[in-house]
Amino acid sequence: MASEPAVRARLRLAGQEHLLRFWAELAPGARAALLAELAPWEPDALRLHCRRAAAACARPSGPPPGLASRLGPLPPERLGRASRSDPETRRRWEEEGLRQIASNKVAVLLLAGGQGTRLGVTYPKGMYQVGLPSQKTLYQLQAERIRRVEQLAGERHGTRCTVPWYIMTSEFTLGPTAKFFRDHDFFHLDPDNVVLFEQRMLPAVTFDGRAILERKDKVAMAPDGNGGLYCALADHQILEDMARRGVEFVHVYCVDNILVRLADPAFVGFCVLQGADCGAKVVEKAYPEEPVGVVCQVDGVPQVVEYSEISPETARLRRPEGGLLYGTGNICNHFFTTAFLQTVVREFEPALKPHVAVKKVPYVDEEGNLVKPLKPNGIKMEKFVFDVFQFAKNFVAFEVLREEEFSPLKNDHTAARDNPSTARRALLTQHYRWALRAGATFLDAQGRRLPELLNLPPGEDPPAVCEISPLVSYCGEGLEALLRGQQLQSPFILDEAQATVLRPHDA
Repeated sequence: MASEPAVRARLRLAGQEHLLRFWAELAPGARAALLAELAPWEPDALRLHCRRAAAACARPSGPPPGLASRLGPLPPERLGRASRSDPETRRRWEEEGLRQIASNKVAVLLLAGGQGTRLGVTYPKGMYQVGLPSQKTLYQLQAERIRRVEQLAGERHGTRCTVPWYIMTSEFTLGPTAKFFRDHDFFHLDPDNVVLFEQRMLPAVTFDGRAILERKDKVAMAPDGNGGLYCALADHQILEDMARRGVEFVHVYCVDNILVRLADPAFVGFCVLQGADCGAKVVEKAYPEEPVGVVCQVDGVPQVVEYSEISPETARLRRPEGGLLYGTGNICNHFFTTAFLQTVVREFEPALKPHVAVKKVPYVDEEGNLVKPLKPNGIKMEKFVFDVFQFAKNFVAFEVLREEEFSPLKNDHTAARDNPSTARRALLTQHYRWALRAGATFLDAQGRRLPELLNLPPGEDPPAVCEISPLVSYCGEGLEALLRGQQLQSPFILDEAQATVLRPHDA
């Protein structure tokens, strides 16, 4: 281990010697822990990180000058629309996706490095239950979707296949996530096919460029954003692991979307048939000012432009047919070829520019007292996973229906949107629609028939509570054989055991 004088000298070169100001007060164990944290930092890199954070925070916010004239929507040939395509085209996409899955060429990669702070919990978001009748967590829903899509592809092509699940965690989430999966027997997935790895951490920085001490013996650290994926792939030889398994296509997604379709055959198939090296799922923006990034072009190059960078006038522009000109909302759901990821890791990652997140960061003051600030006092620098779109040779976007594929869980119950109630409602409403379309009717506790409402007003609960296990149906398929003509009493849970009861004996 590096000595205290050696570490102090390196910090002095970086202009961060204040991180050792409580050294004399620390016990031997605390000293060793602090040295272990500080020793790997190169002085030049630390100095550059702190200066870059302070400089980036000082820049004016709002739309960059001249951006509006450089913006352009994605060309129509680069955009697929799941809901507006004819059935034969959709079938062709799904067939291609299932073929690639059956050939063991598709993996999913989960971005799960963030804590559940905004959700009001101290554990990783994937462990959260939104209050479904089954009490399933986000992790369990996702694991079961993987198992189901493996089954669908295997049955279609008469083979056994595997969709490996790579999970990028952080210092905060790795331990709890690993224990959660062990405690739940990996939700009946083969543990060898669930690969957890850790992204890097970066120091939080004050507005004047000083790394923050959160305790006398610990620097305030934060994950380097979901764009830290590319360094983490190299750090842990993940692409080498994918190559050993024969993986050629990777579906990357964020942990908090309760409706996410992992290894979605339609999305994968569309991207493969388009010859894409990089792709993004998008949803149509609900209204011009909706706070989501927009997938578009800047100077003819694909990228995501943050909503805060687009002027209200530009955000309100419309196409001749009436839709928003810049209406392709980013949902952190991406397709990459492994060849493209290798190129990013090898050549382009250093060119990714960090983004500023201004946060309330607990710290110790000059007297060593813990302070929990009431307003933002620090900067966390993050890279974004979608910032590599600009390097793609063949980028595509794939528009899906929000009500079928996107309901993020970001906030606690006190928030108006993206909270546990909205996530739960989105899933139960989707499953209620699936059951009605399959030919089921619902009864209340007195046996009276409940209304059949396929198009519910936003924010309204469905007339009946219906939850369908992903192990029974991935996206609504196969339900007619089970539910047509059935009268179901609310609440109704369709799991594997119930499906066995309902399945025709000659099926």
